[in-house]
Amino acid sequence: MNAPLILAVDDDPDLLASVERELRSRYAADYRICPLSTPAEALAVLEASTTGGADVALVLAAEELAGAPGTEFLGEVRRFSRDAQRALLISWEHLGEPVTGDAIFEAIPRGRIDHYVVRPAPPPDEQFHQAMSTFLLGWAESRRRAPHTIDVVGESWSGRAYELREVLGRCAMPHRFCLAESREGRAILADVGERRFPLLVMPGGRVMEDPSDEDIARSSGLTIDPSGERFDLVVVGCGPAGLSAAVYGASEGLRTVVIDSGSIGGQATSSSSIRNYLGFPRGVTGADLARRAYQQAWVFGARFAFMQQVTTLRREDDGIVLGLHTGGLVVAGAVVLATGASYRRLGVPELEALHGAGVFYGAAASEASMVTGEEVVIVGGANSAGQAAIHLAAYAKRVTLVVRAATLEAAMSHYLVRQVEGTPTIEVRTGTEVVGGGGEGWLDHLVLRDRDTGEQDTVGAYALFLMIGAQPHTGWLPDAVERDDGGFVVTGSDLGDDVLRALGRRPFALETSVPGVLAAGDVRRGSVKRVASAVGEGSIAIQFVHRLLAV
Repeated sequence: MNAPLILAVDDDPDLLASVERELRSRYAADYRICPLSTPAEALAVLEASTTGGADVALVLAAEELAGAPGTEFLGEVRRFSRDAQRALLISWEHLGEPVTGDAIFEAIPRGRIDHYVVRPAPPPDEQFHQAMSTFLLGWAESRRRAPHTIDVVGESWSGRAYELREVLGRCAMPHRFCLAESREGRAILADVGERRFPLLVMPGGRVMEDPSDEDIARSSGLTIDPSGERFDLVVVGCGPAGLSAAVYGASEGLRTVVIDSGSIGGQATSSSSIRNYLGFPRGVTGADLARRAYQQAWVFGARFAFMQQVTTLRREDDGIVLGLHTGGLVVAGAVVLATGASYRRLGVPELEALHGAGVFYGAAASEASMVTGEEVVIVGGANSAGQAAIHLAAYAKRVTLVVRAATLEAAMSHYLVRQVEGTPTIEVRTGTEVVGGGGEGWLDHLVLRDRDTGEQDTVGAYALFLMIGAQPHTGWLPDAVERDDGGFVVTGSDLGDDVLRALGRRPFALETSVPGVLAAGDVRRGSVKRVASAVGEGSIAIQFVHRLLAV
């Protein structure tokens, strides 16, 4: 009875039978399959299941049920399960039809469905099952049950336990956290025995006691030491731009290494759902996209040096020499700077003291289950903030989105604006900023200020997620690399005339003031702060690398 539930609702018995056949043939061993013909029956089953403690993994519904749109029924599912995936069953003939497309586009922003699936064809319909697997994986990840999940056990939410969760997030490694005194924590400790906290239990059963960042990277096979070696291409930074450069560089035969002081994905790993990325109609999390790109680059031959910081860069006769924090040196024929940018610190001492104890920079995807039924505040007006608000709204009692700008449209994509405005549990406060707050050991309140009137308002808050500003990681670069007042790297035709004269030629579009050094993604002045744009710049940079190496 307690197996996770897959529910299918269709008032056409023949169509329902075909869906039931496919579900039972593949998923009956692990899930409870429940086909029903009316929304009333389905809602009763949902109520009984959740009251009895069973999980609801997936709900499928016909386009029309009892003369009403199936999206209306699917919208009711959230009353019983925050985590269940909800998909509209559409016929193959309706795929690409404007009316059907408009209905789906309207239903997603209103929070009624997660996506659609084309009805199964005669078996074997692997396309249908690919969609089912995607939905079930999305549910598993929301429940912290994704395959190869790492358990983190700590004595408190903050401190080193939080730092470890941040590291795992940067590594795009699925993980879940529990306190040592919780029911889940005691169950884990019963299996592994008394240990030094915080501890990690790896998917294979290995236990790591208070590991260093380097220990985590090494345990996952994610790092090498590039010191003393020469590469055709060194990519500094492993966000979307750096991963793209690694994929295209390695696939085109360049001996490539990626060096990053953190790990896979950069700031993109905090995106809980990127719905407008080409080729992912159901959306993709930033972490999943980063994992796929890393695996792709790795298979092509790119090598990765994580938890290692590049501290110096200089041009010499035999190439570009990069110094590491370990004292090692790496020589490159060409360099792509893809160090990205990080969220700006808020600078309120009372809130900085609660970092990891209710105050988080990014990380909304990994901390969602913690805020169930609570009041949450997100600060930011770009796409990442909108994605976080929508994701957290499925868990929190209320999400308040605090935006400095006068409108959401100033920096957020249109589809996200519609989805935010269509979610009843999200409140948007424009022209507002956070100026204070606090709590005893954990955040409990914030002080908001209206930027026009100066009026201040104290609000209750269990968690604060900060996604504001962009500070490029360029402080380590030498003066020879030209930057603007904000620290972003200047490239191509934006370089000054003195740089053009020193180069003796027109620089390539992504080339910096140092010959052979290019910049791509958020670190570059004038870049579009979107994942797709960063990926595009990373790939374009490799075309210029070939031309530089040919000189």
